[in-house]
Amino acid sequence: MKKLILSLMFYFIFIIGFSQESSSNDENQSNSKSIFDRKNEVRLGAIKMLSATIFEATYERIINNNAGYGSSLLINLNQSNQYLEDFSITPFFRMYFQTFEDYGAKGFFVEGFSSFFVGKNYDYVYYSGVEYGREEHETFFDTSIGLAIGKKWINTSGFVFEIKAGAGRNLLDTSDIPVLFKGDFYIGYRF
Repeated sequence: MKKLILSLMFYFIFIIGFSQESSSNDENQSNSKSIFDRKNEVRLGAIKMLSATIFEATYERIINNNAGYGSSLLINLNQSNQYLEDFSITPFFRMYFQTFEDYGAKGFFVEGFSSFFVGKNYDYVYYSGVEYGREEHETFFDTSIGLAIGKKWINTSGFVFEIKAGAGRNLLDTSDIPVLFKGDFYIGYRF
């Protein structure tokens, strides 16, 4: 499992590294580009990382002023917490609905996603109506499809702040919970 997670992390970094349009000769030109001409974003989930030691990184490619696509990688670094996902890959497509066309790929958005995730089901032990503990029951793989809404802010330096919340229906019914929730407060950079 650790080899799979490491290989997927390297794959994710490889995709991000080679997704830039400019060559090394054009590096000075890309630094002088307007923030709204830049097409790549990287974001990290702040609340999950601080509260539950869950690493979530997102890459988004901006298509035009109104649309973008990308993928998120989630790794649960603390297996003792009660988070449903231990590892997930979530490709997404989003549409932006901002009234000012000159500021592209920011503001209110609607996102469609599909998530492929691995986790653990637990059996809870109760004594006199009080939860006494939990025991790992089985590891599962499931996939879900869903929708999310959110809002993105960006400043002229390229720093991105985003709030997102959404839910997806689990399709394989292998997990104890039939619905997968997605969302966080994200901090990132557009380049």
